[in-house]
Amino acid sequence: MIAYQAEAVVLRTWPIHEADQLVSLFTRDYGKIKGVAKSAARSRRRFGGALEPMTHVRAHYVEKPSQELVRLDSFDILHSPLAEPVDYARATALAFFAEVLEQTLPDHDPHDIVFRLLLSVLEQTRVDHVWMPITYFALWTTRLMGWLPDLSRCLFCGASLAGNPAYFHLFSDGLVCLEHRQKGDNGSYGVTLTPDSQVLAVRIFRSPASAFAAESWPRSRGADLRRFAIQSLERHLERKLTTAAALARLGGS
Repeated sequence: MIAYQAEAVVLRTWPIHEADQLVSLFTRDYGKIKGVAKSAARSRRRFGGALEPMTHVRAHYVEKPSQELVRLDSFDILHSPLAEPVDYARATALAFFAEVLEQTLPDHDPHDIVFRLLLSVLEQTRVDHVWMPITYFALWTTRLMGWLPDLSRCLFCGASLAGNPAYFHLFSDGLVCLEHRQKGDNGSYGVTLTPDSQVLAVRIFRSPASAFAAESWPRSRGADLRRFAIQSLERHLERKLTTAAALARLGGS
């Protein structure tokens, strides 16, 4: 057996047996792992509130050769999402981060840059300030997974899109110009990405999330950009995200 200590964020938990919990963790050094927290429902001393999704922890666990699940011994909380007020919008944003990472990350594959992205948006996700970190996270995750073409030029002809509306469709990557927008089965020409949102995307890729902390960000700001990024994620995951539907019900995409 090998004992580990790892900085991690809790993604989700499932109850198993009478009081045990199966836990999915995104660790900084070892990628996504799954483990069993024995008697977690009874033991406040070892886990306390540390199993809440999106809790930043230092995890102590033991790995046995040839076993897929590790044995989780205890967690030290570094930061809890419950340390700040939680409303439905913030809870949905946190659940969105967890679902995206659970679905996109392979097991045991470290992604330090994704881990740092997650910590940066968690720091910015507050009541009345959820749409910026959601937009930032969705767009950057799409790029870091290698699913985002150049957004500055038409996917078909390579013409610059600067200063002009661009268009995107549910079943294709990238953006296209007015000339190459395609009519869908429902008769529409796809969704427009405004020049303002194109400029916003450039800023997002050049700036840390903290650079937007003081800016007003109502849900209407970057809604088209957010929709584009989430559609890209769902297309490559080949599944609908439950939390994306919840965000849509909040009017955010």
